[in-house]
Amino acid sequence: MKGLINFIIKYHFFILFLIFESLSLFLLIRYNFYQKAAFISSSNIISGSIYKTYHSLTEYLDLKKTNSDLLWENTRLHNMQKSSYKSGGVKTIKLNDTIYHQQYEYMPVKVINNSINRQNNYITISKGSIQGLQPEMAVISSYGIVGVIKKTSGNFSSVISVLNINFKVSAKIKKNGYFGSLSWDGKDYTIANLNEIPLHVDILRGDTVITSGYSAIFPEGVLIGTILSFDKKSGNNFYDIKVKLSTDYKNLSVVYAIKNLFKNEQLKLESQAEND
Repeated sequence: MKGLINFIIKYHFFILFLIFESLSLFLLIRYNFYQKAAFISSSNIISGSIYKTYHSLTEYLDLKKTNSDLLWENTRLHNMQKSSYKSGGVKTIKLNDTIYHQQYEYMPVKVINNSINRQNNYITISKGSIQGLQPEMAVISSYGIVGVIKKTSGNFSSVISVLNINFKVSAKIKKNGYFGSLSWDGKDYTIANLNEIPLHVDILRGDTVITSGYSAIFPEGVLIGTILSFDKKSGNNFYDIKVKLSTDYKNLSVVYAIKNLFKNEQLKLESQAEND
């Protein structure tokens, strides 16, 4: 308290000056229309700038929650789309008489480890058997295929990447349905090879390549990439096709694990057919 009194005594002239200056400004603004309008306009600009900065700051701080909400919304939409369902009824003359049952279930997971510079690249994701993940489940990103789950522990899974020389997936050209086998040759992480497409098939640079659905792992229609180039293989009747991959494997943070709810039934039937 004594220090405050000493401060006031020492600077009382300056304090009086500030008081009279503030009073003068108040009277000037209060009783003069032009100065009052100018002051209100300036204060609005300042307060608007402060509110804008505050809003930007709160938006930035809320990004984590916003991204999480978007991720779950994307998962919900994946699970709702028609390609995730399988027809369980028979079409009659009534156009709306087809019944669909969900065939594919999507789960968002974080990528916690990834490699692209080896011949056999693997990805580690943040969920495992406790969360319902199993070997041979497909993994995709928002931009296309990523790989297939190889092994799981309680809370983690190892994914064999498309960028693995042992990875193969059935792929087809979207515009005409011709299918072949897609694999990686261990060289450029942005390019894969599409084999077994016959020479009589009409293809062009830029044609879209998608999953064929001819397995119990990947749904039909998941984007793989676009045709970058194609040549005739010497000595056989198939093209040598290079596919520009749609997924950027150097920039994976969140992916989706896909569970085929009819997988066991399909594999059992196919096994019986092979044994007969």
